[in-house]
Amino acid sequence: MVLKPKVYQFLVGIFASMGSILFGYDLGVIASVIAAQNFKDYFNHPSTTQTGIVVSFFTGGAFCGAGLAGPSGDRLGRRWTIVIGSIVYLLGGALQTGATTFHMMWAGRWLAGVGVGFLVMIIPLYQSEIAHPSIRGTITSLQQFMLGLGAFIAGWISYGTYVSLTNQAQWRLPLAIQMVPAIVLGALIFLFPESPRWLIDHGYPDEGLKTLARLHSNGNESDPWVRAEFDQIQDSITHEHENEAKSYMELLTNRSSFRRLLIACALQASIQMTGVSAIQYYSVDIYGSIGIKGSDALKYQAINNIIALVGEACCVLFVDKLGRRRPLIGGNLMNMVCFLIACILIAKFPVGSSNNKAASWGFIAMTWLYNFSFSATCGPLSWVIPAEIFDTRTRSKGVSIATMVSFAFNTLIGQVTGTAMANIGYRYYYVFIICNFTNALFFYLFLPETKNLPLEEMNYLFTNAPWLVAFHDKELYKANYAGDLERRAGEIREKSEAVGMHEEHVGDER
Repeated sequence: MVLKPKVYQFLVGIFASMGSILFGYDLGVIASVIAAQNFKDYFNHPSTTQTGIVVSFFTGGAFCGAGLAGPSGDRLGRRWTIVIGSIVYLLGGALQTGATTFHMMWAGRWLAGVGVGFLVMIIPLYQSEIAHPSIRGTITSLQQFMLGLGAFIAGWISYGTYVSLTNQAQWRLPLAIQMVPAIVLGALIFLFPESPRWLIDHGYPDEGLKTLARLHSNGNESDPWVRAEFDQIQDSITHEHENEAKSYMELLTNRSSFRRLLIACALQASIQMTGVSAIQYYSVDIYGSIGIKGSDALKYQAINNIIALVGEACCVLFVDKLGRRRPLIGGNLMNMVCFLIACILIAKFPVGSSNNKAASWGFIAMTWLYNFSFSATCGPLSWVIPAEIFDTRTRSKGVSIATMVSFAFNTLIGQVTGTAMANIGYRYYYVFIICNFTNALFFYLFLPETKNLPLEEMNYLFTNAPWLVAFHDKELYKANYAGDLERRAGEIREKSEAVGMHEEHVGDER
């Protein structure tokens, strides 16, 4: 059976997103691991600082992995970078599963983080480069959907092992399961195509054309749209080689590239300051702050993961219809409202002085509503936007730096949340109330819409659009590369038809 090109691209995107399952699984499983009684007993009741290191070493490793993935993606290609990330993650998973000391656990966490850093940096970039502009948002938002799927799986596995097991399997089994997707991804990725833009940029135009045909026309290299996109990519890469940033330093000195880097880094930092990592890493402690303990907290968090999946599925379905700007702004404002209400509930009905069950359920409802809001907007868009705004020469470098910023802030939140919850309680939420509002304001002012634009149009957009985009008509700074692509395809089609008619006429004369 021959698949439609967009269906094929979607399926390739799903497979590549298996790397995101690893990150989501870890986010979902670590809360139950550090809360497991056998884990506490085995490691002699570690302090909050020690368990904080278990969390933050992973994101610290991911910071390093994302940095290394930048040059790897440029030099070795997108697929080899995915393989490297899978192998490193497997080493880390094995160390965690077999850990006999806290230092061994820390080493495993760091290595697994390095592997995840490679994968979550390169996967949305790879997805954006293989996708048709009309479904690029759908395919790159799969990163967050699969991350949510990993958290969903982890939530229910964690709940099952937490309530059913009392030996070391209570925490070793969930840690061992995380290695399965890495094995599948690393072993099978070469069955799928390399990025055509990477191939063309690195002197393999014939392979690039063949890959474009495989992605967009079932292998027909004479297809007019494929030939037109191939010509447009070549023209764009030639322009990039002559005029755009090529090195990390030029990302800072080239005005257009720096603008994109600033937006991508601000976006990734803003995602962590929505409060999502605080809830994910310390869900058990946060539920405990209103009197919901142990297995009940894990059960509610597992339900929360289902809600997240629904939100992420909504983004996959509608991101290419609604765009990037409005969902991102609206999502941050909704996050702010949820944290504000949750903060008021805990302040008015503190643990120990109130047995108000309605307040407890109100808090749970706010965490669920927050999770839906984040998962339908901010979470997926944090991967979609950085992967599409850079040009071919700087995409790997720019996405690498932005992902490093994400993990730097993730590490910060992971390290301070436990201590903050223990010392100032609900007042810690003030940070996220304020940051969600400032996030919305920043993106309203400075983020241009990129929905349905070909990757080759991003240079024009970020060179010609005003920095303050909120009060300008976006039609004034659109280059209409999509229309140019259709025009080129039409010219190629007409030329092919003319040649065919000429050959038919010559044949008749003979």
